[in-house]
Amino acid sequence: MQYALQLAAGASGQTDINPVVGCVVVKSGRIVGLGAHLRRGEGHAEVHALQMAGDEAEGATVYVTLEPCSHFGRTPPCSNRLVAAKVARVVVACQDPNPQVAGRGLAQLRAAGIEVKAGVLEQQAQALNEAFNKYIVTGYPFVTLKTAMTLDGKIASYTGDSRYVSGAAAREKVHAMRHRHSAIMIGVDTAIADDPELTTRLPVPGLNPARIIADSRLRLPLDARLLKDKAAPVIVLTTAQASEHARRQLEQQGARVLVCGAGPHVDLDAAMRQLGQLEISSILLEGGGKLSGAMIELGLVDKLVLFIAPKLIGGENAPGAFVFQGFERMADAVPLERMQVELLGGDICVTGYLPKRKEQ
Repeated sequence: MQYALQLAAGASGQTDINPVVGCVVVKSGRIVGLGAHLRRGEGHAEVHALQMAGDEAEGATVYVTLEPCSHFGRTPPCSNRLVAAKVARVVVACQDPNPQVAGRGLAQLRAAGIEVKAGVLEQQAQALNEAFNKYIVTGYPFVTLKTAMTLDGKIASYTGDSRYVSGAAAREKVHAMRHRHSAIMIGVDTAIADDPELTTRLPVPGLNPARIIADSRLRLPLDARLLKDKAAPVIVLTTAQASEHARRQLEQQGARVLVCGAGPHVDLDAAMRQLGQLEISSILLEGGGKLSGAMIELGLVDKLVLFIAPKLIGGENAPGAFVFQGFERMADAVPLERMQVELLGGDICVTGYLPKRKEQ
């Protein structure tokens, strides 16, 4: 199962709104088939593994990281393929949270006389598909907030200079994170100040996620690099109060403009719903401080990845990582759960999860 999880992890970022899944077929103590779901609309992990196993699949044990699908989507049900292959036993890491599946695949296998064991390395499998698990149940994207800050909590100097807060190892990790997300999201102030491309730059080619800009008054410059490079779609979130002329100009540059609320500020909850409807299942939120603070305040952030550089920049007016009104009492502060800490070069990387909103 650990090997199946490794196969699944290798496809992270490539499967669109589908989960990543790995599969290993074992017979008489030998691995006879391997597979991973590589791309949405193509064969699932079980299909690839069974094809590799061929006739040796009969009587074999199949290890798969997610419950085999039992419904017709873009591809036929994997549960049918396992039954037809006459496998003897199926070991599953976790049940599929998709309401169309949710235990039906396992029930079909048992009804066909196949021995089923579930829950092997379940936590690791759940973590691997944390974005899919949220999106398939709620329709909201899974939001990971990434920020780099100094020891005194600043994301730039008082002049606005932010190159670079963190070191090379942290920046490479961020690009790997971009590869694994459906979209990157920033506020318009960050887009104007930094003029970023928001592309994935890795030693090997990576996928470029969609670029999302929260821009209530449509101030994004028409000559912004992310509009000119066409490396990935651009989505601008705005309000009904924004200029219709500015909207048309952005659309002429190839951007998609979504009206999220009456104004004056972007209704971020409505924006998340609309982005989910566009099949954006995961978002890497890269700031700035006002957007990050607003998303936290609304409970729209699921995961935090914070890079802390061993620097002090000072500056009363230097921008902070999280800008919002805040809470009256320390007891009301947002707690970080399941926290992990690692050293990346000279930087500290803190990863943790924020509490779920009650309706989720």
